[in-house]
Amino acid sequence: MNENRLGRLLLTGAAGGLGRVLRDTLKPMARILRVSDVQALGDAQADEEVRPCDLSDKQAVDALVQGCDAIVHLGGVSVERPFEEILEANIKGVFHIYEGARRHGARRVIFASSNHTVGFYRQTDRLDARSPTRPDGYYGLSKVYGEQMASFYHDRYGIETVSIRIGTSVAEPTDRRMMHTWLSFRDLTELIRRGLFTPNVGHTVVFGMSANREVWWDNSQAAHLGYAPADSSEPFRQRVEATPEPAADDPVRIYQGGVFTARGPFGDD
Repeated sequence: MNENRLGRLLLTGAAGGLGRVLRDTLKPMARILRVSDVQALGDAQADEEVRPCDLSDKQAVDALVQGCDAIVHLGGVSVERPFEEILEANIKGVFHIYEGARRHGARRVIFASSNHTVGFYRQTDRLDARSPTRPDGYYGLSKVYGEQMASFYHDRYGIETVSIRIGTSVAEPTDRRMMHTWLSFRDLTELIRRGLFTPNVGHTVVFGMSANREVWWDNSQAAHLGYAPADSSEPFRQRVEATPEPAADDPVRIYQGGVFTARGPFGDD
């Protein structure tokens, strides 16, 4: 793997909110960026290949991965939904991605995991990558499964993964919880770059956050990545703290996973 640039990099979930951002910011990292989603992607841009794909289709994913040096896997359902919806893209889909990587020799995956793998910890808790998972819903469960898939494929087949437990990656934090979890687009891009080009990552779990003043997560177990965030939620503090504070019993105020801890059950009616 070239220390600075890949031949072909696959980005799944390229039509999503973060995917649209990374479709631009990842281009310097590869000669060709192959972008994929089940949603419309538009025409290929310079140095791009556009490949629509349903992650639940094993043969289609196998063809999608062929020829790629590495994979940034954002694809799948990104919110809490009924299990049947999560199953197709997030459970089957991540298995298909790793099977494609095994069959076609892609040696590095960046897996978009989530803070919702540990969402049922309280906001007074402090965690690192060794803390047991406490998923806050079917979505969080699917991300725990993806991390374990990454661990297995490293131990069994030598495919390396950096699982990024993304906090809240949006343009600006808009509430008190996001002041802890915010990850700027610039810092996300840098964290992915470190994940792609740092040697010997094995399976590394890293919390995706900017250099926020007050944090719940300790990234010392991922220090070998050399990730040094450039941004912070602090410039937004005055505006955020001017908004009404949630009630004392609001999950947004109690749990690290916020409202995800209260969604569902689905299908009872």
